[in-house]
Amino acid sequence: MNKLELAFFGLCSVIALLGAVVTVGAKNPIRGAMGLLSTIIGIAGLYLMLAAEFLAAIQLLVYAGAVVILFLFVIMLLGPSAQSKRDARGAVARYVGAAALLVSGLGAMALVMRTQSATPTALPAVPPQFGTIESIGHELFSTALVPFELSGALLLVAVIGAVAVARGKQVDPTLLPAADAKPSQTPAPTARTAGQTKEARS
Repeated sequence: MNKLELAFFGLCSVIALLGAVVTVGAKNPIRGAMGLLSTIIGIAGLYLMLAAEFLAAIQLLVYAGAVVILFLFVIMLLGPSAQSKRDARGAVARYVGAAALLVSGLGAMALVMRTQSATPTALPAVPPQFGTIESIGHELFSTALVPFELSGALLLVAVIGAVAVARGKQVDPTLLPAADAKPSQTPAPTARTAGQTKEARS
């Protein structure tokens, strides 16, 4: 790996990590979606380093071009200021959970570093058709057909749930009972109408 590849790897890694932090920590949902977009772009760059141009293009087309747009569509339906109920747990429980997650992650990294061998493992040569559109399509529609169809069903359920949640916050006035309908307001009498009423009384 030369200096250019190392710089490109570092840039993509920083973009992906910063986008993930923004996605988790941003209070504004639109900023969180933009952080997710940055993470997707960084991962697409890492795919390019692995000579997987097709996966990088699919990463940008499907996730950046469809999933993030779907998230923004749901945010616009619910409103950017929509907030969930406040968590009743205190700050101590959150900090303890974050510390436990950090310790477990560091322990897993230490375990992986201790179990790896000193000499690097030689990987077999990659076949010429590896990573091509034909090989990916063959694997996608043969051995990975069920996960592919399940992912499509999952996206469909997400769209239906977003529409149901958005429609639940809107009240259709035609479905209200007659008692809840607003009474019709009669127009205020004009000066001419008041004069005609006085003449009729006299």
